[in-house]
Amino acid sequence: MSSIIYDDIGSYPLPEGVSRDWLQVQFENDPDNEKLKSVVSDVFRQKIDAGVEVPTYPQLRDMNNQFLSIIKDPGCCDEPFRVREEAAVIAELEMIEQAALLYYQQTGERPDIRICVTGPVELYLQEFGSSEYTDILNQLAESVNLFVKNAVRSARNFRVRTVSIDEPSIGINSQIMFDNPHIIDALTASGDYASRNNIDVEIHLHSPLHYELACQAESINVIGIESAASPSYFELIDKNILEKWDSFLRVGIARTDISNLGAILNEKHSMNVWKNPSMLQEIVTGMETPSVIAKRLERAYSLFDERIKYAGPDCGLGSWPSQEIAFNLLSNVAKGITEFRKTMK
Repeated sequence: MSSIIYDDIGSYPLPEGVSRDWLQVQFENDPDNEKLKSVVSDVFRQKIDAGVEVPTYPQLRDMNNQFLSIIKDPGCCDEPFRVREEAAVIAELEMIEQAALLYYQQTGERPDIRICVTGPVELYLQEFGSSEYTDILNQLAESVNLFVKNAVRSARNFRVRTVSIDEPSIGINSQIMFDNPHIIDALTASGDYASRNNIDVEIHLHSPLHYELACQAESINVIGIESAASPSYFELIDKNILEKWDSFLRVGIARTDISNLGAILNEKHSMNVWKNPSMLQEIVTGMETPSVIAKRLERAYSLFDERIKYAGPDCGLGSWPSQEIAFNLLSNVAKGITEFRKTMK
Protein backbone atom coordinates (compact mmCIF):
# COMPACT_ATOMS: atom_id res chain seq x y z
CA MET A 1 0.00 0.00 0.00
CA SER A 2 1.21 3.51 -0.81
CA SER A 3 2.49 5.53 2.16
CA ILE A 4 2.15 8.95 0.49
CA ILE A 5 2.02 11.72 3.11
CA TYR A 6 -0.25 14.77 2.89
CA ASP A 7 1.51 18.10 3.50
CA ASP A 8 0.89 21.69 2.49
CA ILE A 9 3.20 24.49 1.32
CA GLY A 10 2.72 27.15 3.98
CA SER A 11 0.97 30.42 3.20
CA TYR A 12 -2.69 30.95 4.08
CA PRO A 13 -5.25 33.77 3.97
CA LEU A 14 -5.45 36.11 6.95
CA PRO A 15 -8.69 36.36 8.92
CA GLU A 16 -11.07 39.21 8.18
CA GLY A 17 -9.97 42.46 9.78
CA VAL A 18 -6.26 41.56 9.84
CA SER A 19 -4.01 43.17 7.22
CA ARG A 20 -0.57 42.08 6.11
CA ASP A 21 0.79 45.52 7.02
CA TRP A 22 -0.48 45.11 10.59
CA LEU A 23 0.95 41.60 10.72
CA GLN A 24 4.39 42.76 9.56
CA VAL A 25 4.46 45.61 12.09
CA GLN A 26 3.66 43.19 14.91
CA PHE A 27 6.34 40.70 13.84
CA GLU A 28 8.90 43.50 13.74
CA ASN A 29 7.91 45.41 16.87
CA ASP A 30 5.72 43.26 19.11
CA PRO A 31 6.12 39.51 18.38
CA ASP A 32 4.60 38.71 21.80
CA ASN A 33 1.34 40.40 20.79
CA GLU A 34 -1.45 38.03 21.84
CA LYS A 35 -3.61 38.76 18.79
CA LEU A 36 -0.67 37.97 16.50
CA LYS A 37 0.02 34.70 18.27
CA SER A 38 -3.68 33.84 18.08
CA VAL A 39 -3.78 34.46 14.30
CA VAL A 40 -0.78 32.20 13.73
CA SER A 41 -1.86 29.39 16.04
CA ASP A 42 -5.41 29.41 14.64
CA VAL A 43 -4.14 28.93 11.08
CA PHE A 44 -2.02 26.02 12.29
CA ARG A 45 -5.04 24.44 13.92
CA GLN A 46 -7.16 24.96 10.79
CA LYS A 47 -4.63 23.02 8.75
CA ILE A 48 -4.73 20.12 11.20
CA ASP A 49 -8.54 20.18 11.33
CA ALA A 50 -8.65 20.11 7.51
CA GLY A 51 -6.70 16.84 7.57
CA VAL A 52 -3.20 17.96 6.62
CA GLU A 53 -0.91 15.28 8.05
CA VAL A 54 2.28 17.32 8.04
CA PRO A 55 1.21 20.98 8.06
CA THR A 56 3.72 23.71 7.37
CA TYR A 57 3.94 26.36 10.06
CA PRO A 58 1.71 29.29 9.02
CA GLN A 59 3.94 31.28 6.67
CA LEU A 60 2.11 34.60 6.66
CA ARG A 61 5.04 36.95 5.96
CA ASP A 62 7.06 37.79 2.86
CA MET A 63 9.20 34.73 2.20
CA ASN A 64 12.36 36.75 1.52
CA ASN A 65 12.13 39.48 4.14
CA GLN A 66 11.24 36.97 6.84
CA PHE A 67 14.80 35.65 6.69
CA LEU A 68 16.76 38.55 5.17
CA SER A 69 15.62 40.95 7.87
CA ILE A 70 17.57 38.79 10.33
CA ILE A 71 20.46 37.81 8.05
CA LYS A 72 21.13 41.48 7.14
CA ASP A 73 20.94 42.72 10.73
CA PRO A 74 24.54 43.30 11.92
CA GLY A 75 23.43 42.54 15.47
CA CYS A 76 22.34 39.06 14.41
CA CYS A 77 25.43 38.06 12.40
CA ASP A 78 29.01 37.07 13.15
CA GLU A 79 30.01 37.55 9.49
CA PRO A 80 28.27 39.28 6.57
CA PHE A 81 25.20 37.22 5.57
CA ARG A 82 25.98 34.51 8.12
CA VAL A 83 23.53 34.62 10.97
CA ARG A 84 24.42 33.58 14.50
CA GLU A 85 22.66 30.39 15.52
CA GLU A 86 20.82 31.94 18.46
CA ALA A 87 19.45 34.66 16.17
CA ALA A 88 18.27 32.22 13.47
CA VAL A 89 14.73 32.10 14.81
CA ILE A 90 11.48 31.37 12.98
CA ALA A 91 9.12 33.20 15.32
CA GLU A 92 6.03 31.35 14.09
CA LEU A 93 7.33 28.08 15.50
CA GLU A 94 7.23 29.42 19.03
CA MET A 95 3.73 30.77 18.39
CA ILE A 96 2.33 27.33 17.49
CA GLU A 97 3.81 25.56 20.52
CA GLN A 98 0.65 26.04 22.59
CA ALA A 99 -1.59 24.74 19.78
CA ALA A 100 0.74 21.77 19.35
CA LEU A 101 0.58 21.08 23.09
CA LEU A 102 -3.23 21.17 22.95
CA TYR A 103 -3.14 18.71 20.06
CA TYR A 104 -0.90 16.42 22.12
CA GLN A 105 -3.25 16.61 25.09
CA GLN A 106 -6.21 15.72 22.87
CA THR A 107 -4.59 12.92 20.87
CA GLY A 108 -1.64 11.70 22.91
CA GLU A 109 0.71 12.39 20.00
CA ARG A 110 2.89 15.32 19.10
CA PRO A 111 2.00 16.70 15.64
CA ASP A 112 4.45 16.39 12.77
CA ILE A 113 5.19 19.66 11.00
CA ARG A 114 6.95 20.88 7.90
CA ILE A 115 9.18 23.93 8.15
CA CYS A 116 9.79 26.08 5.09
CA VAL A 117 12.89 28.23 4.68
CA THR A 118 13.67 30.40 1.69
CA GLY A 119 16.63 28.88 -0.14
CA PRO A 120 20.05 30.46 -0.61
CA VAL A 121 19.68 31.00 -4.36
CA GLU A 122 16.36 32.81 -3.89
CA LEU A 123 17.78 34.99 -1.10
CA TYR A 124 20.86 35.73 -3.19
CA LEU A 125 18.79 36.83 -6.20
CA GLN A 126 16.76 39.13 -3.98
CA GLU A 127 19.92 40.91 -2.85
CA PHE A 128 22.38 40.66 -5.74
CA GLY A 129 20.53 39.73 -8.91
CA SER A 130 22.91 38.56 -11.65
CA SER A 131 26.14 39.47 -9.83
CA GLU A 132 28.20 36.43 -8.90
CA TYR A 133 29.68 36.19 -5.41
CA THR A 134 30.08 32.54 -4.57
CA ASP A 135 31.29 33.25 -1.04
CA ILE A 136 28.08 35.12 -0.21
CA LEU A 137 25.93 32.34 -1.70
CA ASN A 138 27.73 29.92 0.62
CA GLN A 139 27.24 32.22 3.62
CA LEU A 140 23.52 32.39 2.87
CA ALA A 141 23.39 28.60 2.61
CA GLU A 142 25.01 28.26 6.02
CA SER A 143 22.51 30.74 7.45
CA VAL A 144 19.58 28.77 6.02
CA ASN A 145 21.01 25.63 7.63
CA LEU A 146 21.20 27.43 10.99
CA PHE A 147 17.52 28.42 10.79
CA VAL A 148 16.74 24.75 10.24
CA LYS A 149 19.03 23.59 13.04
CA ASN A 150 17.54 26.05 15.51
CA ALA A 151 13.99 25.07 14.54
CA VAL A 152 14.63 21.36 15.03
CA ARG A 153 16.49 21.75 18.31
CA SER A 154 14.02 24.23 19.81
CA ALA A 155 10.86 22.20 19.10
CA ARG A 156 9.09 21.07 22.27
CA ASN A 157 5.53 20.02 21.46
CA PHE A 158 5.89 19.05 17.79
CA ARG A 159 8.23 17.01 15.59
CA VAL A 160 9.86 18.48 12.51
CA ARG A 161 9.07 15.82 9.90
CA THR A 162 10.03 17.72 6.76
CA VAL A 163 12.21 20.69 5.87
CA SER A 164 11.44 22.50 2.63
CA ILE A 165 14.02 24.67 0.87
CA ASP A 166 11.94 27.12 -1.18
CA GLU A 167 13.66 27.87 -4.51
CA PRO A 168 10.99 29.14 -6.94
CA SER A 169 13.50 30.84 -9.28
CA ILE A 170 15.54 27.76 -10.16
CA GLY A 171 14.36 26.73 -13.62
CA ILE A 172 12.59 30.05 -14.23
CA ASN A 173 14.90 33.01 -13.56
CA SER A 174 17.59 33.54 -16.20
CA GLN A 175 19.55 35.76 -13.77
CA ILE A 176 21.01 32.69 -12.09
CA MET A 177 24.65 32.83 -13.22
CA PHE A 178 26.36 30.34 -10.93
CA ASP A 179 27.78 27.12 -12.30
CA ASN A 180 25.81 24.02 -11.36
CA PRO A 181 28.37 22.78 -8.79
CA HIS A 182 28.05 26.03 -6.81
CA ILE A 183 24.27 25.73 -6.69
CA ILE A 184 24.46 22.04 -5.76
CA ASP A 185 26.91 22.81 -2.96
CA ALA A 186 24.70 25.62 -1.62
CA LEU A 187 21.58 23.45 -1.66
CA THR A 188 23.46 20.63 0.05
CA ALA A 189 24.67 22.97 2.80
CA SER A 190 21.16 24.37 3.35
CA GLY A 191 19.69 21.00 4.27
CA ASP A 192 22.74 19.52 5.97
CA TYR A 193 21.54 19.55 9.58
CA ALA A 194 18.11 18.13 8.76
CA SER A 195 19.52 15.41 6.54
CA ARG A 196 22.04 14.31 9.16
CA ASN A 197 19.17 14.02 11.63
CA ASN A 198 17.05 11.80 9.33
CA ILE A 199 14.55 14.54 8.47
CA ASP A 200 13.24 14.64 4.91
CA VAL A 201 14.59 17.64 2.98
CA GLU A 202 12.42 18.84 0.13
CA ILE A 203 13.09 21.50 -2.46
CA HIS A 204 10.03 23.43 -3.60
CA LEU A 205 10.36 24.35 -7.28
CA HIS A 206 7.94 26.28 -9.48
CA SER A 207 9.49 24.63 -12.55
CA PRO A 208 11.16 21.19 -12.58
CA LEU A 209 13.37 22.10 -15.55
CA HIS A 210 16.55 21.71 -13.48
CA TYR A 211 15.28 19.17 -10.97
CA GLU A 212 18.40 17.02 -11.41
CA LEU A 213 20.43 19.77 -9.74
CA ALA A 214 18.43 19.12 -6.59
CA CYS A 215 18.77 15.36 -7.01
CA GLN A 216 22.54 15.84 -6.90
CA ALA A 217 22.41 17.88 -3.67
CA GLU A 218 23.30 15.25 -1.09
CA SER A 219 21.02 16.57 1.65
CA ILE A 220 17.88 16.87 -0.52
CA ASN A 221 15.81 13.74 -1.03
CA VAL A 222 12.41 15.11 -2.13
CA ILE A 223 11.69 17.20 -5.25
CA GLY A 224 8.48 19.23 -5.11
CA ILE A 225 6.69 19.99 -8.38
CA GLU A 226 3.51 21.99 -9.08
CA SER A 227 1.90 19.34 -11.23
CA ALA A 228 -1.80 20.02 -10.67
CA ALA A 229 -1.86 23.24 -12.69
CA SER A 230 0.88 21.96 -15.04
CA PRO A 231 0.52 18.19 -15.54
CA SER A 232 2.98 18.42 -18.43
CA TYR A 233 5.71 18.87 -15.80
CA PHE A 234 5.62 15.10 -15.36
CA GLU A 235 7.14 14.82 -18.83
CA LEU A 236 10.26 16.63 -17.57
CA ILE A 237 10.82 14.09 -14.78
CA ASP A 238 12.65 10.84 -15.52
CA LYS A 239 11.91 8.12 -13.00
CA ASN A 240 15.26 6.53 -13.76
CA ILE A 241 17.00 9.75 -12.71
CA LEU A 242 15.07 9.73 -9.44
CA GLU A 243 16.11 6.15 -8.81
CA LYS A 244 19.72 6.86 -9.75
CA TRP A 245 19.98 9.53 -7.02
CA ASP A 246 17.50 7.82 -4.65
CA SER A 247 15.27 10.90 -4.85
CA PHE A 248 11.52 11.12 -4.29
CA LEU A 249 8.75 13.47 -5.40
CA ARG A 250 6.27 15.74 -3.71
CA VAL A 251 3.47 16.10 -6.27
CA GLY A 252 0.93 18.90 -6.47
CA ILE A 253 -2.56 17.42 -6.74
CA ALA A 254 -4.72 20.54 -6.18
CA ARG A 255 -4.46 23.77 -8.11
CA THR A 256 -3.68 26.91 -6.14
CA ASP A 257 -3.39 29.43 -9.02
CA ILE A 258 -6.48 31.31 -7.87
CA SER A 259 -6.30 34.00 -10.59
CA ASN A 260 -6.46 31.42 -13.36
CA LEU A 261 -9.20 29.45 -11.59
CA GLY A 262 -11.19 32.67 -11.23
CA ALA A 263 -10.67 33.43 -14.92
CA ILE A 264 -12.18 30.06 -15.82
CA LEU A 265 -15.27 30.96 -13.79
CA ASN A 266 -15.40 34.42 -15.38
CA GLU A 267 -15.58 32.82 -18.82
CA LYS A 268 -18.06 30.17 -17.73
CA HIS A 269 -20.50 32.64 -16.19
CA SER A 270 -19.74 35.64 -18.43
CA MET A 271 -19.17 37.85 -15.44
CA ASN A 272 -16.49 39.04 -13.03
CA VAL A 273 -16.77 36.57 -10.17
CA TRP A 274 -14.36 38.65 -8.09
CA LYS A 275 -17.19 41.15 -7.65
CA ASN A 276 -19.31 38.34 -6.24
CA PRO A 277 -16.83 36.39 -4.09
CA SER A 278 -19.41 33.78 -3.05
CA MET A 279 -19.21 32.41 -6.59
CA LEU A 280 -15.57 31.51 -5.99
CA GLN A 281 -16.84 28.69 -3.81
CA GLU A 282 -17.43 26.83 -7.08
CA ILE A 283 -13.67 26.28 -7.15
CA VAL A 284 -13.98 23.89 -4.23
CA THR A 285 -17.49 22.58 -4.94
CA GLY A 286 -17.24 21.98 -8.69
CA MET A 287 -13.61 22.25 -9.84
CA GLU A 288 -11.03 21.18 -7.26
CA THR A 289 -13.18 18.37 -5.87
CA PRO A 290 -11.97 15.29 -3.98
CA SER A 291 -12.64 13.14 -7.04
CA VAL A 292 -10.58 15.36 -9.34
CA ILE A 293 -7.78 15.48 -6.79
CA ALA A 294 -7.81 11.69 -6.34
CA LYS A 295 -7.57 11.17 -10.11
CA ARG A 296 -4.52 13.46 -10.30
CA LEU A 297 -2.79 11.44 -7.61
CA GLU A 298 -3.71 8.20 -9.35
CA ARG A 299 -2.12 9.46 -12.57
CA ALA A 300 1.03 10.59 -10.77
CA TYR A 301 1.28 7.24 -9.01
CA SER A 302 0.86 5.37 -12.31
CA LEU A 303 3.97 7.20 -13.56
CA PHE A 304 6.21 7.23 -10.47
CA ASP A 305 4.59 4.84 -7.94
CA GLU A 306 6.76 4.50 -4.81
CA ARG A 307 8.96 7.43 -5.86
CA ILE A 308 6.14 9.70 -4.64
CA LYS A 309 6.56 10.46 -0.94
CA TYR A 310 4.40 13.57 -0.39
CA ALA A 311 1.34 15.11 -2.03
CA GLY A 312 -0.74 18.23 -1.46
CA PRO A 313 -1.71 21.56 -3.01
CA ASP A 314 0.60 22.97 -5.68
CA CYS A 315 1.64 26.02 -3.68
CA GLY A 316 0.55 28.22 -0.80
CA LEU A 317 -2.94 29.66 -0.36
CA GLY A 318 -2.00 33.13 0.85
CA SER A 319 -3.59 34.83 -2.17
CA TRP A 320 -6.92 33.03 -1.78
CA PRO A 321 -9.90 35.24 -0.91
CA SER A 322 -10.80 33.79 2.50
CA GLN A 323 -9.80 31.29 5.13
CA GLU A 324 -13.06 29.43 4.55
CA ILE A 325 -12.35 28.60 0.92
CA ALA A 326 -8.71 27.76 1.70
CA PHE A 327 -9.84 25.40 4.47
CA ASN A 328 -12.30 23.75 2.07
CA LEU A 329 -9.57 23.15 -0.48
CA LEU A 330 -7.31 21.56 2.13
CA SER A 331 -10.24 19.39 3.25
CA ASN A 332 -10.89 18.33 -0.36
CA VAL A 333 -7.26 17.28 -0.69
CA ALA A 334 -7.56 15.16 2.45
CA LYS A 335 -10.69 13.49 1.06
CA GLY A 336 -9.04 12.96 -2.33
CA ILE A 337 -6.00 11.28 -0.76
CA THR A 338 -8.36 9.09 1.29
CA GLU A 339 -10.14 8.07 -1.94
CA PHE A 340 -6.78 7.25 -3.52
CA ARG A 341 -5.67 5.17 -0.55
CA LYS A 342 -8.83 3.09 -0.76
CA THR A 343 -7.97 2.15 -4.34
CA MET A 344 -4.51 0.99 -3.19
CA LYS A 345 -5.78 -1.54 -0.62
